Amino acid sequence: MAVENPTRRVTRRRVRTRANLLDAAFAVFAAKGFGRVSIEEVCEAAGYSRGAFYSNFDSLDELFFALYRQRADLIADQVSGALALDGPGFDVPAAVDRVTEVLLLDRDWLLVKTDFLVYAARVPEVARTLLEHRARLRRAIADRLARARGHTGLPAVLVDVEGAAQAVVAAYDGVTVQLLLDGDVERARAWLKQLLTALLTDGSDTTV
Repeated sequence: MAVENPTRRVTRRRVRTRANLLDAAFAVFAAKGFGRVSIEEVCEAAGYSRGAFYSNFDSLDELFFALYRQRADLIADQVSGALALDGPGFDVPAAVDRVTEVLLLDRDWLLVKTDFLVYAARVPEVARTLLEHRARLRRAIADRLARARGHTGLPAVLVDVEGAAQAVVAAYDGVTVQLLLDGDVERARAWLKQLLTALLTDGSDTTV
């Protein structure tokens, strides 16, 4: 019988501990608000000691950025997948449909992110780090659009892929503000579709 490497067991345990801390922190942040939660509360929710927390994170800020990176990577993957080319052409309306169907619109996450944005706005070094994470998301979207550039059917508005990526992120930000207030996910998806269609095409097909 093969004997499992003890180091591998430790690594797996640490990965699981980190994931559990992230899940617990997300739930506590969503319920109470970032800035109103202590490390002790996160540890209690996860069922771990402060030592387990500090073996994975230096601070709640670092933990939040790990959460943010998870969501930003997920959104980038969702957008990239939805903008993947099928065949020789690029059907922008169809791509917009796919984006709006799969894009993360989770109200709990938006509550957490909004709390942290307010906090970051008052702490310049945190704001810089948050801006870097947002830039990674824009670059991921721009990269997918750049790979589509030059294929038939790509509208002239997408020649400036950096600007188009910025517009996609801005549309998402705008729609999520409304979602925070009314909690209507289906309406948010419909508005996002309308905005992206107007931004990424000539605007002729904006019926929702």
